[in-house]
Amino acid sequence: MLKNKIFSLIKTECGRAKYEMLASKKGIFNRIRLYWFILFATIKDWNLTAED
Repeated sequence: MLKNKIFSLIKTECGRAKYEMLASKKGIFNRIRLYWFILFATIKDWNLTAED
């Protein structure tokens, strides 16, 4: 369910693959990098339409 919400914000195929890779890593710095990526990917994909 959470992936569906995230994928409505991250709309490109390469962005979704990068999200999956970053989400699989553990650790505090990896979590910070994941949240940083989500923030900027959402801003970048704001005007795109979802492919789903």
